[in-house]
Amino acid sequence: MISLKQFRYFVEIVEAGSYSRAAEKLYIAQSALSRQIKELEDELRTQLLTRDARQFELTPAGHLFFERAKRILEEIDDTVVQARHVGQGAQGVIRLQHSSSVILTPQITAALALLLGEFPGVTLDVSMLPSENQTLEIEEGRADIGLLRLPTLRRHPHIHVRQVTTERLMVAVSRDSPLAALDNVELAQLSDQAFISIPHKDRGGLSYLVANLCLEQGFFPKPARALSRKSSQLNLIEAGLGIAIVPECMRLTAPAGVRFITLAQGSLTTSVGLACRREADPLVAAFADRLVHTLTEAIP
Repeated sequence: MISLKQFRYFVEIVEAGSYSRAAEKLYIAQSALSRQIKELEDELRTQLLTRDARQFELTPAGHLFFERAKRILEEIDDTVVQARHVGQGAQGVIRLQHSSSVILTPQITAALALLLGEFPGVTLDVSMLPSENQTLEIEEGRADIGLLRLPTLRRHPHIHVRQVTTERLMVAVSRDSPLAALDNVELAQLSDQAFISIPHKDRGGLSYLVANLCLEQGFFPKPARALSRKSSQLNLIEAGLGIAIVPECMRLTAPAGVRFITLAQGSLTTSVGLACRREADPLVAAFADRLVHTLTEAIP
């Protein structure tokens, strides 16, 4: 029978990149680790790793097993955390995710603090995940509430997305860029610029919105040689590798070498949505409803 220990050992080997590093982290002998993986493969009746004296490679079955095993372990860990909180008297853990472009601004954190006061038995488990991934995580029960950039392209029948905040878009550039001296720029003026973030063909969110705005001006964002859809794009911009159109909230976490320029006289905006299951647990549904109300009421 396959054991939970073997799941953990296999995932650790793949993530560590070698048997020796995994053995050191797990505090077991490398020979014992190898024996556990051999027993796992025997039980599965298939090879997961091809290995020689120095390295290993995942077989197709190994790739599948790694992804599924990692997800199972994450769900087990999450179940343990929730059970511990319930055992300590908490009413429940609400798993809240936000995308890298939905920064936890003072407005959002103040709303969360207010709600935690109203829901004394709730504990929040906050993590970061791309917008499109959030809806899938909520659909499949691995998350409860998501704060994401609209629009979302994938449609999940059990997910309800409500708009909660709107903010203006700005152009983020290196302080050494000629654009940094401008107070305002029109979108059409950026047609020759290299964009750090361009849309993924299967994802919505901020980059998808920006690409559509550019197309309305007759051009598609020219990709920079270094691309990122994460908060790390600001570091690439600081290094002079390109520009990005971002929500104004990203000024809060920008490095010193990034300048923000008003775009199209502040007329272009982006929205944040709150995603939740349509038939969520009553506690989650009540918390989500109050969060939507609190954030929409806070809009100036």
